[in-house]
This record gives sequence, C-alpha cells and structure tokens, in this order.
Amino acid sequence: MAESTIITGQFVRISQTPASIGERLMALIIDYFLIGLYILSTITLLSKLSLPSGFSLFFFLCVVYLPILGYSFLCEMFNHGQSFGKKLINIRVVKVDGSTPSIGSYLLRWLLFPIDGPITSGLGLLVVLLNKNNQRLGDLAAGTMVIKEKNYRKIHVSLDEFDYLTQNYHPVYPQSADLSLEQVNVITRTLESSEKDRARRITALAKKVQELLSVTPREGNQEKFLQTILRDYQYYALEET
Repeated sequence: MAESTIITGQFVRISQTPASIGERLMALIIDYFLIGLYILSTITLLSKLSLPSGFSLFFFLCVVYLPILGYSFLCEMFNHGQSFGKKLINIRVVKVDGSTPSIGSYLLRWLLFPIDGPITSGLGLLVVLLNKNNQRLGDLAAGTMVIKEKNYRKIHVSLDEFDYLTQNYHPVYPQSADLSLEQVNVITRTLESSEKDRARRITALAKKVQELLSVTPREGNQEKFLQTILRDYQYYALEET
C-alpha cells in the first residue's frame, strides 16, 4: 500500500501508510480472543459468587455486557485510536488528514461496525477491498482510516522549502485562505500527479476552484493558477502560526 504525504496548515508534513486488510483482521482476532477470555473469567467468577439473582443480572450487565459492547469505542477513545489488538499489531485509527479523531468520529465508527464489520458483513470486506485506503464504511462516514503506526511520521517542514516566503510576497487570491486542508491536499496531489490524464484533471480542478472561491484567474495557465492558489494558502497559513 502506497504511503501518502500531507502538509498541514501548520507546516507539518505527515506521512502515513494504510494498514493492510490482514493486519486489521489480525488485530480484530486478537480483540475477540481477549474479549472471550474476559467473558470466560467473569462468568466463572460470577458462578462462584453466591449473589442474589437480581444482583447477578445487574453484575452481568455492568461488568460483562456493557464493557464488551463498548469495547472498541472506549479503547480507541482513551488509547489514542488503538484497541489492544491494534496496539499489538502496531496500527491505529487517525483522521484521513493525519489528525486525531474526535469522540464523534470514534462513535460513528463504532455504531457502524455491526453493519460493515469485516467478519459480520461481506459488504464491509468488499468496501475495504475496493477502497485505496482500506477504509470500511464506518471509516468513510467518520473521515478516518487505520494506519501502520511505525510508518506514521510528523516532520516539521523547513521554511526554506517554500520559495514564496519572502518579505515582498503579496498574495494574489485572498479567498485561498478559506480552503480546507482536504481541498488543498486534492490540489497538491493533482499537481504532483504523473498520470496520463493529468492535464484534463488540472483543467477540471482549476474550474472547480474558480467556482468555489468565485475568482477569475489572472494567469493564462490553469496549472500556474493552482500553484498560485497553493502559495497563497500557505502564505495565510503561515500568518496564523
């Protein structure tokens, strides 16, 4: 699986590689094994305790059922995107842009798992196979992905890499400051692409950017227009740091 590189508005380059299907399945198997051990041990303990029938049910719900039901959600939320299985396999959940997921993102992944889990649903496995980042439906909905932790790197970018960071530089398109990181990354990937239809994609993207920002290009070349948009965006991002 190819490594993706993102440069954030705070001038941090993030490199990350999606976890393979095998790694995700192995982590899931480990989690299920640990859950099985937990169930066995707690039920054994419950059978040895002389508890009233009503209290036994309450004990089972609070100590066994609820922790297992929210296992993945609780682990990922409190352990930086990792269940115990993911921790052992060295993979974890992050946002597609490399940032830390919100509680809502973890919750959405958890809510959709019964529908698209790779073991409980053939649809879930099919979506993972067809997606370039190995994302299941829950990941797509939450804007997350599972990455290989050892391949995750955050490197501060040297300011020397940006040729426009000079005292006399003046932005051409102030509207570029309104772009999101996802939109900037799309522009960057398109400009760096070496595919055969690169020229067509640049033309189509330039038109969308013009409509989105309501600007009229001053350059006669669509590629130069997109490059200027990127330079202006990074200029304003630097002004905020």
